[in-house]
Amino acid sequence: MRWQDLRRSGNVEDRRGMSGGGKVAVGGIGVIIILAIGLLTGQDPSEILNNIQQQSQGTEQAQVRTEGPRPDDKTADFITAVLGSTEDVWKQIYAENGGKYELPVLQIFENATQSDCGGASSAMGPFYCPADRKVYIDLEFCDELRDKYKAPGDFAVAYVVAHEVGHHVQQLMGISDQLQEQRGRISEAEYNKLSVKLELQADFFAGVWANRADKMSNILEPGDLEAALTAANAIGDDKLQKEAQGYIVPDAFTHGSSKQRMYWFKKGFDTGDLNQGKYQDIQ
Repeated sequence: MRWQDLRRSGNVEDRRGMSGGGKVAVGGIGVIIILAIGLLTGQDPSEILNNIQQQSQGTEQAQVRTEGPRPDDKTADFITAVLGSTEDVWKQIYAENGGKYELPVLQIFENATQSDCGGASSAMGPFYCPADRKVYIDLEFCDELRDKYKAPGDFAVAYVVAHEVGHHVQQLMGISDQLQEQRGRISEAEYNKLSVKLELQADFFAGVWANRADKMSNILEPGDLEAALTAANAIGDDKLQKEAQGYIVPDAFTHGSSKQRMYWFKKGFDTGDLNQGKYQDIQ
């Protein structure tokens, strides 16, 4: 991926080397995040909760930033460049439709952090918190994506960041609120189906970003599209469930199957047209 010449976003909070700002407490929407987004880790919710509690011990120390260069500075610079690209693309899309894009903030953290959705651990993987409109990512996930999920390459990471930004777009559109309004009104299985639609649309939005960003800045190199599709395949619910528990439970899907995730990212990439991925048409 050709990213070195991309504009860097000014909306990044770099909290590497700082403590999580207090004991991590998980409740309410924080639990929802673990259940809905924690599947990226291939762990069950109880394992994630245990990791959060372990990583939160001792974080009530002063928030001190380690001085000097860090080995993951290049990765942080890359993430900042990708966020800048998503800003440029979505600004353009909103302008084309007579609107103004409200920029999200991306926080880079280590081990644990606090969001308005509750305490967060790196075990949860990258996530978007609608309450504070921030994307959160521990850069170790980039290594995990390569080593654990066998999805190497810069563009695989860019796809994940663009997916989380896609959730921000859904929040701006009111789609996320529509989903939350259904919680408690329908069965868990039916709610999961709606959650899958939300995630697949975010994959579609990531594909739209890739289409527009390449036209805007010529970012794609040979193999980049395949890298994103490999990542989408690696974090499908069916694949993660099979690896974690040895069997698949479709009613428990919250993100979509590998096939679905690859399909909707590719459709977004092929069309670059938001009208091709309306929430009600996702399946």
